[in-house]
Amino acid sequence: MVEFAGWEMPVLYKGVIEEHLAVRKKAGLFDVSHMGEIEIKGLKAEAIVQKVTCNDASRLKEGQSQYSAFLTEKGTFIDDIIVNRLGPDHFLICINASNIDKDYEWIRQFATSDTLVENRSDDYCLIALQGPEAEKVLVGVQTIGPLPAKPFTWVQAKIADCPIIISRTGYTGEDGFEIYGRPEDAEKIWNLLQEHGAVPCGLGARDTLRLEAAYPLYGHEIDDTINPYEAGLGWIVKLDKGDFIGREALMNKEAKKRLIGLTMEEPGIARQGCKIYQGEEEIGRVTSGTLSPFLDRPIALGYVEKEFSATDTKIAVDIHHKKRHAVIVSLPFYRRK
Repeated sequence: MVEFAGWEMPVLYKGVIEEHLAVRKKAGLFDVSHMGEIEIKGLKAEAIVQKVTCNDASRLKEGQSQYSAFLTEKGTFIDDIIVNRLGPDHFLICINASNIDKDYEWIRQFATSDTLVENRSDDYCLIALQGPEAEKVLVGVQTIGPLPAKPFTWVQAKIADCPIIISRTGYTGEDGFEIYGRPEDAEKIWNLLQEHGAVPCGLGARDTLRLEAAYPLYGHEIDDTINPYEAGLGWIVKLDKGDFIGREALMNKEAKKRLIGLTMEEPGIARQGCKIYQGEEEIGRVTSGTLSPFLDRPIALGYVEKEFSATDTKIAVDIHHKKRHAVIVSLPFYRRK
């Protein structure tokens, strides 16, 4: 167990590798109730969401979800988020645990007399069920109501008389679901899913899984110094939707550095903070790195100057004051069939 954003969180149950492979081959279960939820409800709900996010929330129909971000006026990340449309004038935004207070204080300044912005983080448990057998597990517990049929959609349902929202999203690179429920129902839902074959997984496996899938993590690949184009997330920026915070800064913006993936060609694991070189010239730094449990080789994400970011570029990583050979590879490292 470790402290994370004010929560006591499990790093592992039986072992990171075992849990990682359970998600890749069967179904893994994560308690991610530390994540935050902000509700925006009222006549100007859509206008507020459009103002504070860079993706186009007007495209969302009820029952759909969207990956997006809060940006600063400079066009850099405040947080990356999931926007769920619950109704015509009703949104629920899932945010990172370490940013709950910051995000809420920032967004509530846009509340109006006829639109509520509320921190609902203490009102939800959140359980992620991920893996190729995730749907089979949910069918086994006899969820009342249909499951979301497509990625980034959600439905209201019940598990053992517990009212829930099930979204077909995730952070592992696998098909899977995230279950929003009442905190008092969390243990009951968790135990039922585990009884039907889901393997409990901790923060360790969550990090190695998202890294194989090349998903960014706030505080590593994205923060208030990085813009979406540099992070390879330009696809969530919709400049043509109208005004939003950060839009002006992103107009005609060119990325001077790029997020890249690398694999080691010599023994060693590139960790966060390791310097990246081309010859004797320092060209960037590693943001996340691990020994991939599924691919069985060292992988890492990092930023390098744009001119050195092409796939197959030979580079070196300083690991314990020794430069070790590596190569830039295309992302993601892992893609499910």
